[in-house]
Amino acid sequence: MALSPFHLAIPVHNLSECRDFYTDILNFEEGRSSNHWVDYNFFGHQLVIHYKPKTEEDTHTNLVDGKDVPVPHFGVVLPWEDFHDFADLLKSKNIKFIIEPYIRFEGQVGEQATMFFKDPSGNALEFKAFKDIKQLFAK
Repeated sequence: MALSPFHLAIPVHNLSECRDFYTDILNFEEGRSSNHWVDYNFFGHQLVIHYKPKTEEDTHTNLVDGKDVPVPHFGVVLPWEDFHDFADLLKSKNIKFIIEPYIRFEGQVGEQATMFFKDPSGNALEFKAFKDIKQLFAK
C-alpha cells in the first residue's frame, strides 16, 4: 500500500526557538516559511509550525505499558534501523526524553520500539518502529 503524505500544523509559542529545534536538532529540511510559520519535511510528510501565543494548558497522560504517555502527541513510524539511528542522533544532541527509547509490548502482539520527547513549545512527539510492520495494526 502506498502511503500519502500527511499534513500537520502545530502551534509553537517561540517560532525562532522551534525553528532551531526542528532544523538543527532533528535535522529536518526546511521548506517554505514566513514570519509566522515554517514548513518541514517530516520523513516525507509536511509538518508546519505556526506561531501561537503561549497559553497555560494542563498536560494529560494515559498509562500505556506502564508509562505515562502524553496526549496529544504525533510522530512517524520509522523503519527499524532508522528508528535506532534517529534515537542515537537525539541522544547525541542531549534530547530530554519523556520516555527513553525502549521496546514496548516486548514479546507480545504489537511489539515496537518507541520514544517520546517534546519540542521547545511543549508539543509531544513519538517515534516508533516495528521489526515486522505487519504488527502496526495487529490485535
